[in-house]
Amino acid sequence: MTLLLHLLRKPLPTIRPLLSNNNFTPKYFSSTSKSKKKYFDKILIANRGEISLRVMRTCNKLGINTVSVHSTADINALHTKLANESICIGQPSSLESYLNIDNILHAANITGSNAIHPGYGFLSENSDFCRRISESGLVFIGPPTSAIESMGDKITSKKIASAAGVNTIPGFQGILTSPDEAVNVAKDIGYPVMIKATSGGGGKGMRICYTDDDVKEGYRLSTQEAKKFFNDERLFIEKYIEKPHHIELQVLGDKYGNVLVFPERECSIQRRNQKIIEESPSVLLHPDTRSLMVKQAKALCKEVGYYSAGTCEFLVDENQNFYFLEMNTRLQVEHPVTEMITGIDLVELMIKVAADEKIDEHLLKAANDNMDVMPCTGWAMEARIYAEDPIKGFLPSNGPLLQYVEPITTNNDYNDKKHDNDNTTVVRCDSGVAQGHVISTHYDPLISKLIIHSPTRTQTINGLNQALDRYVIDGVGNNTQFVLDVCRNQSFINGDTPTSFIPTHYPNGFSGVSLTADEKLYLAASLSSIYHLRCDILHRPPLTSMNGDYVEVNKDNTTNKDDDSNSKIVLLGGLFGEAFKVTANKDNNTTVTIQKLACISEEEKEDESITTIKSPIIQYHPVKSPIAEVTLPSQQDDDNDNKSFAIQILKETNTNEITIQSFGCKLPIMVLSPSEYKLSQYMHEPIMIDMSQYLLSPMPGMLISYAVKEGDTVQLGQELCVVEAMKMQNVLKSEREGVIKKMYGIVGNSLRNDEIILEMES
Repeated sequence: MTLLLHLLRKPLPTIRPLLSNNNFTPKYFSSTSKSKKKYFDKILIANRGEISLRVMRTCNKLGINTVSVHSTADINALHTKLANESICIGQPSSLESYLNIDNILHAANITGSNAIHPGYGFLSENSDFCRRISESGLVFIGPPTSAIESMGDKITSKKIASAAGVNTIPGFQGILTSPDEAVNVAKDIGYPVMIKATSGGGGKGMRICYTDDDVKEGYRLSTQEAKKFFNDERLFIEKYIEKPHHIELQVLGDKYGNVLVFPERECSIQRRNQKIIEESPSVLLHPDTRSLMVKQAKALCKEVGYYSAGTCEFLVDENQNFYFLEMNTRLQVEHPVTEMITGIDLVELMIKVAADEKIDEHLLKAANDNMDVMPCTGWAMEARIYAEDPIKGFLPSNGPLLQYVEPITTNNDYNDKKHDNDNTTVVRCDSGVAQGHVISTHYDPLISKLIIHSPTRTQTINGLNQALDRYVIDGVGNNTQFVLDVCRNQSFINGDTPTSFIPTHYPNGFSGVSLTADEKLYLAASLSSIYHLRCDILHRPPLTSMNGDYVEVNKDNTTNKDDDSNSKIVLLGGLFGEAFKVTANKDNNTTVTIQKLACISEEEKEDESITTIKSPIIQYHPVKSPIAEVTLPSQQDDDNDNKSFAIQILKETNTNEITIQSFGCKLPIMVLSPSEYKLSQYMHEPIMIDMSQYLLSPMPGMLISYAVKEGDTVQLGQELCVVEAMKMQNVLKSEREGVIKKMYGIVGNSLRNDEIILEMES
């Protein structure tokens, strides 16, 4: 295919500040930034989104020019605009662009690139891509072709690992040829089992199976995903280890036989085998277990002659038994966790190794002096922020980012020595989007990675909570609420995080964050104050008079004081939600009284619960920011422990009604005067239209196949169709018994969110 567009740009004066906005600067990685050598003149980054920008930041630091590639769907993406040069390589489909080896190599040739960095995903573990880069006279910034081939095939990698003395998971070390064979193999191994694509990764082409029917369905779906996203539909089966911890070791070798092993990363909080929260170090791992795993990881690297960055992944049970899972021959999504605790820029080391440099002696010595593991400082966590709706079973979401504000990242003067001596919390956000950008259905739904580094795990969790509450994403569904709920879970706080964490704690799915009684009081008091600020700043009625009394504008534009001028009714959850009457103290504006109202009625029947708290201090300007910062003074006069939290103002219906998010809970709220509240009893709840006879598409995507036809009788839980969205095959099943009356969707056509696919009758 002919390349569509080639934009050449001189480096702009603004490019460095823009790249450092994500708070990823050389000062984080001073231990690896001593050399002023320019290793390559120009590097092409064969990827998109945040990982493309991540590689650019290191290249920018080293004085290396960058070339970004993009599909026609990504023509306005940040990675397209911030590279020194940008070139279009095809249509939106990954197969026609980011997986098109010919177009990428042609782009490298046109731009005069010296080397190619593959990022992660797409072609990063494609041995043919690596080989053809070398044959083209370019340098592949990654491991050797032989290592990609041997470790990229999960069956071959297990055989090599066994030969190197590495513990492996029991399973069938052969290629499955049919669903029936898969069932027989699964029975021989014993349920539960895991079906895997031999070339898979990132949760694609993987299914956990507990029954014969699970195996048949898993075989079909895994084959389809593996074919589409890895162009390799081969599958195998291994024993599924229940309730293990997913723990991996970052490795990095050079071409001279030296291998660095970094502290472990715990990656057990997963849904659909896709990681959501990663942390380092692990609460579970015993030092003796770590030492054995490090030795086995090094032995495996030596066995395959590995160099560049890679990851050895293990499953570890509660008794410290561990089993080799796979080796990822690329940079991992969660590599920032390791960078934050060690201060080492892994991308820079990859570039140096690709340029035939040895690993610095001081790094080898540091690892040797620390039981063969790189020393680390503090604790780090990464939350993957996805465009998906956790309340709808984590189904992908797409569309424009109507509001997008990342949490404030740490100042650039941070360094490890300072971190050793105080309670500094470091915030880093690796993203590839901005407000107004469109989340496409063509690619992975990852929006960004939010990384926190603090001296202790408790501080890190607190820092992640605070950053997430200040992360504004509106326009597409996202998982920030779910991540916050996980961080509030006591089992997570205690470090009890096996891979079964989500199925165990969310057996019926995620229904939203439940606020505590105190949090509701804090929100009610704060929202009453925010309401007055909004009215004052936006100059909208109802107005606040100079003495603070409520003033109501009537039809004749004359004003009448409300019967309870110091009170506001705050409804959490909209008109029919929970109501709190917030009354400011007339004589002393430092306190407010909050009453929980039992129901909407003329008499305003009230609970016995009446609470007086110190007035919250609000920092908020609706024109400048959608975030209100709240400080709640300590209720004890001799205590300076103030509470701080944030309230996101996401959507405004009118002055009185807005949608907020706070403490991870997203809900509509209304602020009314007492008289308005009395009148609201006459409002009717909206009439809901019964759509239960229709199957609606739960997200935008493509209709891949039907499992039924008109006239079929279906049972509860029976498969109806498969919809593909953001690289995942999603099976839609019947939520009732009935007969298929009419098929509306056409196989191969795109579907809108909530579009009717088929109709059923009882």
